[in-house]
Amino acid sequence: MTILGNILFKSCTFIQPLKRVNNVVNITNFHASANNYAVKKTTSAAGGVMGLGKGKKGKVGKLSVMEKKELPVETDPHKLVNYVCGSNIYVNGEDVKLKPDSEYPDWLWTLNTGKAPRIEDLDPNTKQYWIRVRAMGMRRNNRLRSLRKF
Repeated sequence: MTILGNILFKSCTFIQPLKRVNNVVNITNFHASANNYAVKKTTSAAGGVMGLGKGKKGKVGKLSVMEKKELPVETDPHKLVNYVCGSNIYVNGEDVKLKPDSEYPDWLWTLNTGKAPRIEDLDPNTKQYWIRVRAMGMRRNNRLRSLRKF
């Protein structure tokens, strides 16, 4: 026996401690009290105790490709001008009809629909200014923290 075989044989109890095949020492079982089986544990219960209620599901993961849904695009100019296309969430019914501009509140026409104003253009005495300053500070801190090595 080799030195390794003598050490293992003296330190552990084996059922069949060592086997010699072609002058090579093979360890067949590691310990007498341990059962070394290569069997998957399963149960016959619905869902399985090992599965914790997870039923059989198809293999959905990185290998499967999710198909994109093609949404219909409205091309009728009359409908685009007079209705809010896509506002109907029900199977039956139609989209919301647009009203004349005079029936909507005045503040609706003053909303900023373009880019947000630059921080230099904002008044430091407003809440909007300080929200932007705080957001910029958090972005700066996160960028600096991501550059640290550990």
